[in-house]
Amino acid sequence: MQVEDGRWSWERGFPLRYLLAADGGEQVWSRCADAEGLFADPVPAPRERLTFLGCDPAGPLRNAVEQPAGAVVRLGELCLEVGNEKRPLEWWGLNDADVVDRRPSGSDPALVDVVIEAGVEEPEEGRAELTGQRRFELFEKDSLGTCEGVEGLYVERYGAPEQPMTLIGCEPTERLRAVLDAPEPGAAAELWALDRSGRPMTSRILALEAGEVRPSVLGGDLLDITLTGGVDDPPPLLAGPVWEAWYEGVPDALNEWARFTTEGRHEWLKIAFRNRSRGRADESGGTYHVDGTHVTDGYGLHCALGEAFHGPGGYYGMDWQSFNDCLGGGVGVVPPFTLVWHDAETARRALAGAVEDLEGGPTYFEEIVQRLEGYGVVVELR
Repeated sequence: MQVEDGRWSWERGFPLRYLLAADGGEQVWSRCADAEGLFADPVPAPRERLTFLGCDPAGPLRNAVEQPAGAVVRLGELCLEVGNEKRPLEWWGLNDADVVDRRPSGSDPALVDVVIEAGVEEPEEGRAELTGQRRFELFEKDSLGTCEGVEGLYVERYGAPEQPMTLIGCEPTERLRAVLDAPEPGAAAELWALDRSGRPMTSRILALEAGEVRPSVLGGDLLDITLTGGVDDPPPLLAGPVWEAWYEGVPDALNEWARFTTEGRHEWLKIAFRNRSRGRADESGGTYHVDGTHVTDGYGLHCALGEAFHGPGGYYGMDWQSFNDCLGGGVGVVPPFTLVWHDAETARRALAGAVEDLEGGPTYFEEIVQRLEGYGVVVELR
């Protein structure tokens, strides 16, 4: 049963590790003891062509559209922000983006239609329920401009699963049996991983294509269910130890992320994002301290910043765009304040090669510091 503080439990002789649910966890279909084949190294998204209609380009995108017809201009990693007139609600990743064509817009001769080829990553939170007029804006670090629409974005994307996965020890609830007995094409559910206390920790989307349903190896009335449809954004193999660390509960000591590789630190930030404080009023002022001892890559930088503001396991962005969003409010701490960055030279040296402008532009570390100062933060590098 579910206890009052949002944790889950069951009366069996082994731990409860997962929930199979829908609608953001509102509809719980089953509790499961384990999942085999969940972790798999990622396969790059296939390259697609998207046409950005009615663009008012800025920065590198403006430079790209000013190149001669037929010229291919590399932009790299981009973020497409989609929202309504009030706020952004979706964040799409565009990997290794290239501008491959440009032409005057049919809607306004002052605007331009831009064709971009890239690997497309769907929003981690899933597609939002957007009604009315949508707003599209491209980002590298800063805005690359807005556009009126994007052809080819809202299509079904099916990636062949790398391997089937099996849910072990699932409760045969009526909801679960109904889904298994009458599967719908494209049906999906969320698999929520729980920590030792039964608290939801992180989740992944599963395609509900059952290849085999059999009595569980754990006995009783439980089922083992093999799903052939795969996992959307499966956690990489190196993420396993990160999940095990959070399984013991929200970290109670700083720098527990430091022992992981760059890939593991990225997964750490994903879990920290899921466990961030919500509904907490933003506060400004005060002094915060960053322990820079282990900031040896970009994700480590964001792990350290998150813990500076919110303690062990804290979140304050995982890349440039989400960091910038945090500075704008909604995560509990907003400028102005004072940030004391201890052992800052470690990050400066480690990120010396992390630059977008190879002709002498600032490094990622320097851009983070400059952005903080631009928001009125007093940054003391020690």
